[in-house]
Amino acid sequence: MAVAHVVLSVLLIAIFAVLGVAKVLRQPALVARTERLGFSVRGIQGIGALEIAGAVGLAAGFFWPQLGVAAAIGLVALLIGAAISHARAGDGVKDIAPPVWLALVSAAAAVTAVVQP
Repeated sequence: MAVAHVVLSVLLIAIFAVLGVAKVLRQPALVARTERLGFSVRGIQGIGALEIAGAVGLAAGFFWPQLGVAAAIGLVALLIGAAISHARAGDGVKDIAPPVWLALVSAAAAVTAVVQP
């Protein structure tokens, strides 16, 4: 397993575990921010559950690499949706850049899991 893959996966696991749990538990700042994009509280909790599932899948990928790749690809799809939601809401680069950046990191995690050094 490549060092780059481990580093990227651990980074993503930490980020999405925290964000996912905050959304599932309806942390007020995240709920207000996401409701502004047109999502209901249930929808926000669903997004949080998907983020947690992605983090768990990435962690399981250390033992079952195919699951880690699938989780990383799922996070890429989720993050593309986030970037599109921000763009539709008229948000600027400062709000669109984080999901794009995280999508690129997730894609890199998927690639580094497949490509062996």
